[in-house]
Amino acid sequence: MPLRIGLAYNEKPSAEDEPPGSPRPIDDRFAEWDDPSTIAAVEAALAGAGDVIRLEADESFPALLRDTRPDIVFNIAEGLHGPNREAHIPAICEFFDVPYTGSDPLALCLSLDKRRAKEVWAAAGVPTPDGIVVSGPADRSHALSVPVPAMVKPLFEGSSKGIPEAALCASADDVLARVDAVLAEYRQPALVEEFLPGREFTVAVIGNGAAARALPVVEIRFDALPAGSKPIYGYEAKWIWDTPEQPLQIFRCPAELDPALQEEITRTALGAFRALGCRDWGRVDVRLDGRGRPRVLEINPLPGVLPDPEQNSCFPKAARAAGMPYDDLIRTVLRAGLERYGIA
Repeated sequence: MPLRIGLAYNEKPSAEDEPPGSPRPIDDRFAEWDDPSTIAAVEAALAGAGDVIRLEADESFPALLRDTRPDIVFNIAEGLHGPNREAHIPAICEFFDVPYTGSDPLALCLSLDKRRAKEVWAAAGVPTPDGIVVSGPADRSHALSVPVPAMVKPLFEGSSKGIPEAALCASADDVLARVDAVLAEYRQPALVEEFLPGREFTVAVIGNGAAARALPVVEIRFDALPAGSKPIYGYEAKWIWDTPEQPLQIFRCPAELDPALQEEITRTALGAFRALGCRDWGRVDVRLDGRGRPRVLEINPLPGVLPDPEQNSCFPKAARAAGMPYDDLIRTVLRAGLERYGIA
């Protein structure tokens, strides 16, 4: 019998379907969810390996998973509510004893919580920027212990959600204003982090344990941003200035690096991936400090996979640079998951 593959996903709502009432000046609630074209492309790639069952990650998912019981779930669902949202689908899969691709609930929760990720990396000797967490208005003054310029981010977000241009703060007043904005708009703690002035890279990782490997390093080119922009790959650069009609030429892959620095960036990224117990695939964001040393900013164990080569999607871009077409990339991740479970 052919392999039965469940595809767990969140489909980005159209503008008319989005619920009203967001308190955020930038409504980025669904930024991490996938467009229908991406879901269809992943489905088509998986169809080359078996029969695909769509499992939309909404309130119907538990019953649908229980009733269909696929051989494995290919998970690209990000969730919506709470700091553990990326772990919801894997946790339900584990409840029903259904295999799935990607990281387990613990690794996903640790990855989304920037404070806990930093603690794990510090214990494992993985370099990461210094920072402090502000949990509420009562301790907002603690934010000033981080020298400026500083970055201010929501603690439990990814994909540059909550990191607009204003997140890079040049003064103490800017820091306090941004902390207040994060606390109010995202209703979660704010991470105030030292700003690293060097080049920025992202590293796609495929595989597990000692066999995990890095794909060609992608560099984020800040000179491709509009004139006067701050040197960060923030919300505007990722979701507003970069459009299908006028894509930003912001990525260089492979990055132009001397061999020693490339090896150090790759080693650092793999160390971050392994320290958190990530599985099958993930993407690690790395930036150089003032001495040119790589430090890990954060990790995305559910990386975006836009299929159009003209769109800025780091993981598929790195895969193409490695000679791996889109369908091969998706099936390679599937194969990594199957091998973990011993499924032929």
